Amino acid sequence: MSRPSPDTTIRENSTPPAGVIIPAAGFGARMGSTTPKQFLELGGEPILIRTVKSFLLCPEIHAVVIAVAADRRSNMETLLAAHLTDGQQEKIILATGGATRQQSVKAAFDAMPADIQIILVHDGARPLISKRLILACLETIINRGAAIAAIPVHDTIKCLKADKSIGKTIDRTHLYRAQTPQGAGRHIFEKAYHIAQKDGFTGTDESSLFEHAGIPVAVVEGEEQNIKITRPGDLQIARGILEEKKFLEEKKLLERKEFLERNNPGEEREMLRIGHGFDAHRLVEERNLILGGEQIKYTKGLLGHSDADVLTHALIDGILGALGAGDIGTHFPDTDDSYKGINSLKLLEKVIGLTNDTGYTVANADLTILCQAPKLAPHLKNMRQNLAGICGISSESINIKATTTEKMGYIGRGEGIAAHAVVLLRKL
Repeated sequence: MSRPSPDTTIRENSTPPAGVIIPAAGFGARMGSTTPKQFLELGGEPILIRTVKSFLLCPEIHAVVIAVAADRRSNMETLLAAHLTDGQQEKIILATGGATRQQSVKAAFDAMPADIQIILVHDGARPLISKRLILACLETIINRGAAIAAIPVHDTIKCLKADKSIGKTIDRTHLYRAQTPQGAGRHIFEKAYHIAQKDGFTGTDESSLFEHAGIPVAVVEGEEQNIKITRPGDLQIARGILEEKKFLEEKKLLERKEFLERNNPGEEREMLRIGHGFDAHRLVEERNLILGGEQIKYTKGLLGHSDADVLTHALIDGILGALGAGDIGTHFPDTDDSYKGINSLKLLEKVIGLTNDTGYTVANADLTILCQAPKLAPHLKNMRQNLAGICGISSESINIKATTTEKMGYIGRGEGIAAHAVVLLRKL
């Protein structure tokens, strides 16, 4: 069994593009509400929006296809526009759902962009999924072909007779409760759907389709907090989980403050700190060009030990400079194979953790990319969104500019790309 861990890593250069299908065409009659359950509010946001954002915050997810009832499509478009940025909405595709879950997911599968090779399916009413579980499922699909999140059954299970008396007690040793995400490689979905259609088979979830097709499905240990909101009581449980999470975050911040005060007796720590970062990489053939976590179509890519995301590297160096904590090479040396080909947003995530542990957060950053080609203007908004999401700030707090060098020097000759970053940190 695979377990999600804090350092679960999906490397960009070895990971086919991934997408997620979110079926949201049902009404949810068991909620006893006139509003579909996925549109009910949880912590100030509709349940479905929380679910969608959980996947948009994962750089590995390139597309989110939502299956929605035809008569609620307009409402869905309005909802997405009200809660998502333009950059986030660019990854969203709406598909018209069917009468059953299987029909809705199949419609969404048909709408998934052709370049997406790993596909997850996640219930729209499971808004508390963690990034760790998403990455663990992706990693298991890469290694095993198909995966399902599930948790072991701890309660004693009774099988009843027709008269509702106990017939026998079921051995729970190998019993698990299915959750989502569930998913597989695109070719596995195609095979499973073909066999299901031929046999007239309807499954209750995606893993049952894979099972029917004779495809082994690996289990990823799920999470108790990853509940499906089906009844009114589930909504109360979800609100309680969010409240507990908020309490723990506030407690952690208080502990950091007390630690800093103990270690700086009688001293007034700086409220603001400024850092500058710079990085440059050579352009070569047969490499992906990735800037600010965004893959850009071009004939060449940047050469480096990681994914060579020069913009993210400059931001990391700017943050480390403001902290007085060395540079990117000190923390992530190119002699360490664990960082070979790694998505640089993962490195930024680690540096943001260090920043917060030190008692600071990013206030704003001003970044400049020096690049003769390709044109980067169409991609700047997504870059801002990617970096801001990892830093935990609004995209308005990160500015990115792109400029050429008027064909002067190694950048002007198209031999490489460079980036500068100026970063302001503020005390938590």
